[in-house]
Amino acid sequence: MKKNFWLMIVTAISLASCQNAENQQAPASSGEVSMSTVPAAEDNVSQQDVVQVAIGSKDHTTLVAAVKQAELVEVLKKTGPYTVFAPVNTAFDKLPAGTVDGLMKPDKKSALQDILEYHVSVGIYKEDMLQDGQVIGQVNSQNITISKKDGKIKVNGTANVLAAIPASNGLIYVIDEVLLPPKK
Repeated sequence: MKKNFWLMIVTAISLASCQNAENQQAPASSGEVSMSTVPAAEDNVSQQDVVQVAIGSKDHTTLVAAVKQAELVEVLKKTGPYTVFAPVNTAFDKLPAGTVDGLMKPDKKSALQDILEYHVSVGIYKEDMLQDGQVIGQVNSQNITISKKDGKIKVNGTANVLAAIPASNGLIYVIDEVLLPPKK
C-alpha cells in the first residue's frame, strides 16, 4: 500500500514537471515577449486609470501637461475612486491670453494645483446620480454645482459635460470649460 502511494506521488510530480517544461518557452529571438513573461497586473489597455485615459486623448494634451507640471500624476494614479472633470484643449484656449503659460511656471505650482484639484471629486458620481442643483465637494475644499436640464449636464452653470469615460480608478467627465475656483 505504501509502495503504491509513493508511486502515485512520484508519478504526479513527474507529470507536473513535464507540464511545466512544456509551458515554458524559450525567449523569442525576434525580441518578442511571450505572454508567460508578462505579469497579468500590467494590463494597461483595459485597466487604464484617469491619467492614462487623459494621456491617450489628443483633446487633453494641455490638461496632461498641467497635471505633470503640478506634480499630480502619481496622486491621480492611485486607487481613488475619483470623478474628474477634464477640460479639453479648447477650454484652456478660452482663458485670457497668457493664463496657461503663467500657471505653468514653477512659482505658480500651488495656484495650478488648486485649479486642477478643483476639477477632482473623491468618489464616483455617475450621470444618473447627478441632480440639478447638486453641490459636490472638490479635492481643493471648494464646491462645484451641477445643473441638469433636459438630460444635459453643466458644471457651475458654464461647463458642458460632453462625455463620460469610465476609468479603473474613477470616472472622467469631458467638459468644455476650465473650472476656476471661487476666490477664498
